[in-house]
Amino acid sequence: MEDTGTLHLPVPLELTIQLTDEQFFQLCHNNRDLRFERTATGELIIMPPTGGTTGDRNAELTYQLRAWSRQNNLGKSFDSSTGFKLPNGSNRSPDASWLAIERWNALTREQQETFVPLCPDFVVELRSPSDVLTKLQAKMQEYMENGARLGWLIDPQRKVVEIYRPNREVEILRSPRFLSGEDVLPGFILELSEIL
Repeated sequence: MEDTGTLHLPVPLELTIQLTDEQFFQLCHNNRDLRFERTATGELIIMPPTGGTTGDRNAELTYQLRAWSRQNNLGKSFDSSTGFKLPNGSNRSPDASWLAIERWNALTREQQETFVPLCPDFVVELRSPSDVLTKLQAKMQEYMENGARLGWLIDPQRKVVEIYRPNREVEILRSPRFLSGEDVLPGFILELSEIL
């Protein structure tokens, strides 16, 4: 086979590089077509834009969460472009997330406009074809260890949803039609026909 000179890099690309919080924010700001995360140990993770199917599923997820959030004003919902600085020092961008209004209002304007310096109350990761399942599961555990009260790992490839709660075993649902926001998101029901 002829070598075309194409460089093939792993997706997502993981680099060990030391950046200050300001440098990391500037890197993200200057490269808006990419999504960056940073582990608690400083490893930089570069994720490409999603494909059409994953983007459509994520838009549906974000739409449903936002519609519920606007009806009750209990908190703020966020899409996958929002960065959070977790208590352990990592920078993460869940595919969808929600934060109780009193926690949001306790932040300064500057904190609200940069990477939010806390862990959301609720997080969702939607597995795309390029995602490594074990890494997503570790990320979900990280959210729980840093203060998330409820998390969903939605895996369309396996038709499975893993539900994460602090200090509890992961609950696995196979081909569910709906998910409940439980007491974290009272009254929120995610309809999965367009997502799973």
